[in-house]
Amino acid sequence: HELALYWESEWYQAPDELKPGLKNQPQAKPGHGVGVRRLDHVNYLAADVAANADFHQHLLGARPTEQIQLDGGRIAAKWLTFTNKSYDVVYTEDWTGSRGRLHHIAFATDTREDILRAADLALDTGVFIETGPHKHAIQQTFFLYVYEPGGNRIELCNPLTRLVLAPDWPLITWTQAERAKGQAWGLKTIESFHTHGTPPLDPTADH
Repeated sequence: HELALYWESEWYQAPDELKPGLKNQPQAKPGHGVGVRRLDHVNYLAADVAANADFHQHLLGARPTEQIQLDGGRIAAKWLTFTNKSYDVVYTEDWTGSRGRLHHIAFATDTREDILRAADLALDTGVFIETGPHKHAIQQTFFLYVYEPGGNRIELCNPLTRLVLAPDWPLITWTQAERAKGQAWGLKTIESFHTHGTPPLDPTADH
């Protein structure tokens, strides 16, 4: 994956029609759509999860919080954080063996109810729902996955404000048997979760 590091950033200034009533928020609350609060995390597909996670951990200073380890010892997914929230970047094994693809971008909402409302909005407007609403076992995120018109997977999530405040936060490892049970309330992980990514695969290419 091609990454860019930057030092300076420009603070957002809302246009007049979006000026907030309170000066300590970036803009007025939108009166339409899902009304997401912020960008929450990015999940990349990877041929080698461990190598990508190690790069973030040892070169960029990320901390791992949770991971999936298969019976043979291979790391199939890893969640890492740069902040005090439980994860900012995720690497998930790409079952196609390809490299450099996006799994999803996630946007956080204020409440779980917002996720249920988002599912209704997606249904009403013809947006493809891949899976959810449901609750992840790993990180306990309440989720809904949809595809935007370009084919990218978007997660709308309520992460329940799980914060990592302890400097010695232990890495939580999930086994293959535990993951086979599905999500928190038993929903099974769908196969496209390990194969669909962007850019889409070229069927004529050698992966």
